Amino acid sequence: MKITGISTRLIEVDAKPRYKDGVVPLGRPASWHYPLLTVHTDEGVEGRSMAYGPHGDGAALADILHAAYRQEIVGEDPLDSEKIWQKLWRKQRHLYNQRDSLLGVIDVALWDIKGKVAGLPIARLLGLFRDRIPMYASARSEFYTAEEVFEEARRLKAAGFRGYKLQLRAGPAADIPRLRAAREAVGEGFPLMQDPNASYTLAEACEVGRALDALNYHWYEEPLPDQHLGALKLLAARVRTPLLVGETVRLTELPGYLREGVGAMLRGDTLMKGGITGLRKAMAAAELFGLPLEIHTANTPLLDVANLHVACSAANTEFVENHHPVFRFGLKRHPLEADPQGLAHLPSAPGLGVELDLDWLDNHCRGARRS
Repeated sequence: MKITGISTRLIEVDAKPRYKDGVVPLGRPASWHYPLLTVHTDEGVEGRSMAYGPHGDGAALADILHAAYRQEIVGEDPLDSEKIWQKLWRKQRHLYNQRDSLLGVIDVALWDIKGKVAGLPIARLLGLFRDRIPMYASARSEFYTAEEVFEEARRLKAAGFRGYKLQLRAGPAADIPRLRAAREAVGEGFPLMQDPNASYTLAEACEVGRALDALNYHWYEEPLPDQHLGALKLLAARVRTPLLVGETVRLTELPGYLREGVGAMLRGDTLMKGGITGLRKAMAAAELFGLPLEIHTANTPLLDVANLHVACSAANTEFVENHHPVFRFGLKRHPLEADPQGLAHLPSAPGLGVELDLDWLDNHCRGARRS
């Protein structure tokens, strides 16, 4: 089997439902364009994946896939996914203007082909550990008041989710009352998480961290930029709540976190760690150091399905993330729609194992290209 080419379709998604009261913040695009990738082969088996699109760069990402990556994979056997991954990883050395996400997008499509050829879900090719996994829900807005946080946390717990994560980044005075409201809503023993997206200073991170200690939060995610290892080590020494770190760094930077003992937990996903191949390498490295690696959402339907396959192939991850419903589009049924017990179920069909909603995708396609 040989790869003969790729095609991309730009899928438009209305951004307004993502934001509180449907108001798109100043400077943010009102619609997103996600490149839907198909890798074609001479035997007619196709692999699908999708790049991330909410930052106004979707069309550019599609161009890069065709201009920089297509020639590297045409003629290769898609079953040789490790060989292709290593080839593309070496190419990343010279692609100074971008990170590793498009390598990961291609890798997911190759694994989709491998699963279809084998007649097995990707998780079984990786080595199945389980066929379902708990989900936590992320807050639908970072701008909720304390009262709105209380109501949402209580509602999502009642819906069966196994945890609730806030993404508050307005500073200690505004954030701590809302963090407290979430605990009051769900009671003791229910996992709560806080993710300020690296927006705090060290002093602010310490102040919020002490509040999280008192409220028994489950983890403290990216309180400071991932690259600030010294500050993260200082913070880890001053708070009890486990730090979850490494979301935004390259796969090859994770060993530094493992050696230095920067955080109690690592973060990764198929978008930012080089696809299924890269994320599985990260999972194995963390496991050998006795650490969990919690899988972050990619906010991209097919990549989040790929995340689920990796999660079901590994013992050292507790949850998958259920983010805003606006990110679950273009599929007949998305497996990250929770069951009443708050579990995500692994698709049983080959490859990624999901069915595209072709009518919806056709109605939202804003451009197509094949090469």
